[in-house]
Amino acid sequence: MTENQPTAGEQKEIIPEEEKGTKKLISDDYNEDEFQTMLKLYEKTFNVIKENEVVKGKIVAIHGEDVLIDIGSKSDGRVSINEFNNSEELAVGQDIEVFLEKIEDKEGQLVLSKKKADSIKMWERIVDANQNGTIVQGRCLRRIKGGFVVDINGLTAFLPGSQIDTKPIRDYDEYVGKLMDFKVIKINNQIENIIVSHKVLIEESMAGQREELLKTIKKGMILKATVKAITDFGVFVDLGGLDGLIHITDLSWGRINHPSDIVKLDEEIDVYVIEFDEEKQRVYLGLKQLQSHPWDNIQEKYKVGDKVSGKVVSLTEYGAFIEIEKGIEGLIHISEMSWTQHITNPAQMVTMGQLVEAQILNIDYENRKLSLGMKQLMPNPWQSLLDRFPVGTKQKGTVCNITNFGIFVELEDGVDGLVHISDLSWTKKILDVNDFVKMGEPIEVVILGIDVANQRISLGHKQLFENPWDTLEEKYKVGTETEVKVVKPIDKGVIVELPDVVDAFIPASQFAISTLKNAGEIFKKGDTLNVRVIEFDKTNKKIVLSVIEYYKDKEQKDVDAYIEKYKLPKKFTVKDIIEKTRSYESEQIDFRIEDIIGDEIPSVNVPPVVPPAPAAEEKQPELEAPETPEAPETPAV
Repeated sequence: MTENQPTAGEQKEIIPEEEKGTKKLISDDYNEDEFQTMLKLYEKTFNVIKENEVVKGKIVAIHGEDVLIDIGSKSDGRVSINEFNNSEELAVGQDIEVFLEKIEDKEGQLVLSKKKADSIKMWERIVDANQNGTIVQGRCLRRIKGGFVVDINGLTAFLPGSQIDTKPIRDYDEYVGKLMDFKVIKINNQIENIIVSHKVLIEESMAGQREELLKTIKKGMILKATVKAITDFGVFVDLGGLDGLIHITDLSWGRINHPSDIVKLDEEIDVYVIEFDEEKQRVYLGLKQLQSHPWDNIQEKYKVGDKVSGKVVSLTEYGAFIEIEKGIEGLIHISEMSWTQHITNPAQMVTMGQLVEAQILNIDYENRKLSLGMKQLMPNPWQSLLDRFPVGTKQKGTVCNITNFGIFVELEDGVDGLVHISDLSWTKKILDVNDFVKMGEPIEVVILGIDVANQRISLGHKQLFENPWDTLEEKYKVGTETEVKVVKPIDKGVIVELPDVVDAFIPASQFAISTLKNAGEIFKKGDTLNVRVIEFDKTNKKIVLSVIEYYKDKEQKDVDAYIEKYKLPKKFTVKDIIEKTRSYESEQIDFRIEDIIGDEIPSVNVPPVVPPAPAAEEKQPELEAPETPEAPETPAV
């Protein structure tokens, strides 16, 4: 056993190698309490740090592109100098804040970021600005759809185009690169979206002026305004914090094509307050109200009969409106455009923008309406018609229009007259005017009358021939028997033609002993019938015939042949005819043109009258002819 080895009964303390230094330090320099105190002091030199937080640090060195920062950890962190906005102002010992991404990377180094620290701090400022309404500053980087991208100390925000200014923006490009003040009006924390406004700041600065204006503005005031927007329907102006509208109709007393003809953008003008809606805070303004209305002194400038000139500003179906000066317009009705032409549309005579001359026909001062005429400046050809077309003379013309009540015949260029259907033939009941004459055909007529005042000429065609009814009265007196041809069956009977090309009528009660209700089905056009005249009315030019009266004194075989030929529904004998109780005298027979061509025909024409001598006072009948449709009331100008 060596000297240093312990005996079997001895216990020797075994001290680990790592604690030998400590034991030696304690035993040699410090006691236990002093050591613990010193250990706590040493631990305080290290900060308690966590990842993904902004920490404070100090620049300890700058080496090229790297900045060494001490954040109180066991080692220093490195940050690229490019992450500093003012890198030239960096200095050793400067306190800064950085974002701790990782306490230790693969190489055991701290991972720090100055940009992220600035972004977090700036986002906190943005949130605070949104909550408290504080102003932030930013720079417009570039235009995008709907607005601008704005840089606010590294954060990207959106500035809508509608939030740039209270006035419409003329040139958006002038804002690119511009440094401006903003208010944060909306943020989204999840996607870190920011919307800012510069317009809000302008509105706030003008709020006092707007409130003062709202308190003092009244109808009839004249205010200063700046044109801020021009639309098709009017002009929006800025009254100083309060917008107002000038409708296009309140810009000028005269007609204008577009508001831009009167005012320009950003122009300063005086405006008249027409109305102020306090509830909606809307102001309606006028520009023309600053000037007197042109109609106020029209009596001094224009009189009935004066010749005026103006520009065509509107065309309607009933005429053309002529502006003889700003705010004064007159209507030239289509009936006042030509003495002879039948004008159906004013475009036949004038065009938009055309300068025309006219005569003042009437001035309605109360309703501010002016009636004008063009034809009054030309000689009236109707005044000389009586000389050129004396009543009773024969004239040649051309069919220029066919209607259901007659034909219009052109006697010369622009002068035509009406031949009523009743004046086409003495003896024929015209079923279709087109069967009697065709469009464009030459025709000879007689002048029956001229109405100069209403510009109507009444013509006749049958008057070219002698009235045959004087001789027909003797030939077809009551009791005369003859053969006729069916022309047209109607509800009340059948129209037939006598040998002299004269139309007559057989009532439905005169075909059999009982009235036929279906004469139109039994008798066809072109069928022949034996008849007896039972009425001749020379005045009304009416001949009434009867079939059963013809067979009253005939043999039974003739009656049977008649019944068999037309397949009459009920047989009868000569005796039945004689004993027939219902006589012709007991029924009313009316044979009219309306029965043939319908009820839409005008009354039988009465020739217009030649203007009577001044001493004559008796009112003459007027020609029944189509009239120009009455124009609607002239709108107030």
